[in-house]
Amino acid sequence: MQTSPSGAIRRPRPVMMIPLRRCGSHALRLRLNLAPEFYSPYPLHIVDFMPLLPLYGDLDDDRQYFRLVSDLCGLQAVSMVKWPQMTFDPVELFEALRHQPRSIHRIHWELLLRAGEQHGAQVVMDKSLDNVHYADELMTLLPEMRFVNVVRDPRAQVASMNRAIIHDFDSRLNAETWLAAHQAADRLVQRYPERVLTIRYEDFVERQRATLEALCDFLDMPFLPQMLDIGASQEARQIAQLSALWSSNCYPPIAANIDKFRQQLSEDELNVIETLTGNYMDRYGYARLTAGDAALSASDRTAALARSDAGRAQAWRALEQDNFRDYVLRRCRADYLAQLRARLGQQAPTGAPATLSELDPAAFEVSD
Repeated sequence: MQTSPSGAIRRPRPVMMIPLRRCGSHALRLRLNLAPEFYSPYPLHIVDFMPLLPLYGDLDDDRQYFRLVSDLCGLQAVSMVKWPQMTFDPVELFEALRHQPRSIHRIHWELLLRAGEQHGAQVVMDKSLDNVHYADELMTLLPEMRFVNVVRDPRAQVASMNRAIIHDFDSRLNAETWLAAHQAADRLVQRYPERVLTIRYEDFVERQRATLEALCDFLDMPFLPQMLDIGASQEARQIAQLSALWSSNCYPPIAANIDKFRQQLSEDELNVIETLTGNYMDRYGYARLTAGDAALSASDRTAALARSDAGRAQAWRALEQDNFRDYVLRRCRADYLAQLRARLGQQAPTGAPATLSELDPAAFEVSD
């Protein structure tokens, strides 16, 4: 654990990557993790937990707050990728936090900071990119927080999202998610411009060293040449075997894949994406391919939701057949969240909990 010149304990510097998954975030995290000063474990993605938060009621009630602390420790325990050498005692954690401002984010970051301290890190990064929507609260809790804003061509990112069980199975819905995430990132940049570094994923692919050097400079840590050798990362090899979503993470990025979306998306899909995200494409230098004049009716969106739900159900069935490890690990986490909702949502006069079959599994689709 570090100390300041005055002798006070100085905790690792908190950093968060934003704003949306499937942007190449694992590629950056894994390379930075090769530096001993840096630590970023597989993210908890507490955005999946947030629908449950109102069910805990008043967090000023010690009983409710302890239940939340215990349940977040449980979420960490059922993570697809374990945090090496880390276990958490909810009783000890609650006692350490009970007199501090109470928040799910404070609990989450206590887990992260303790893990970073265990690994001797000076910088700890959370790759739960969707937490960009809670950035104001995070800045209140951790005013020294910095943010790495990773931008990717929305057409390529949506094409990737369309094939990922963690997102929707429709280009319009995923483009809307992309837009909302970048709007949240914009608000953060406007409020705390000196705390945000924006990089394009495509620049990382084409100029890995320069991008990583800029990142390290922003994080006040030295660049190490071994960051360029992702094959040396045991973690990269490990997660590449767990899920098809991560299979490429143990290899150098392929520049030719930057425009792969042209073969993956139809002309209509491209037009929808560019209609929604065109202003950001212009800002970040992504050349448009269509007129960007798609008609985005409410009825079309309703149909998109139905298609996406059907696609998600099919994807779960296919995952069970194609990669039983990935399926079991993701279902374990999803079932844990469903069980929490059943317990927290008990309202029947008999006190009988809801069964898992009564829950909406779409509310608990799991993270990348």
